[in-house]
Amino acid sequence: MAATFCDVGEQARPRITPYLYYPDATEAVAFLLDAFGFEEVSAFRDDEGTVWTATLRYRDGLVMVGPGIDGYGTAAMLPGALATSRMFVLVDDVDRHHDRATAAGATIVSELAEHPGGHRQYIAADCGGQQWIFAQPIAEPASP
Repeated sequence: MAATFCDVGEQARPRITPYLYYPDATEAVAFLLDAFGFEEVSAFRDDEGTVWTATLRYRDGLVMVGPGIDGYGTAAMLPGALATSRMFVLVDDVDRHHDRATAAGATIVSELAEHPGGHRQYIAADCGGQQWIFAQPIAEPASP
């Protein structure tokens, strides 16, 4: 039986799952898999392979991806727009993750640095302009 876009396998679906809109959801899914290490859980594609909605997983977190569609009142980020939200993702090795994202063409918005909140982190924008904070806890938080 084929998976539907709501199937997440053995893992229970979180009660809140961000849904991000892109000008080209097919490109976005490929980018998120390659640059940020997500895995595709499920996707609804048409006969041409265009992604209309997809669920991606990073460890125990999920995000949904789709195209902005006027009729549903959704839109992708506008080029050059300020971020109104960011996804925060904990990773095991933030330096290695940064290198992978950079090699795959992610735009680094803020370079690796220790954050006063107790994380070593960087901020990257993906192919659709969505911004992601990737962080790793550090033993001793930096002084403000």
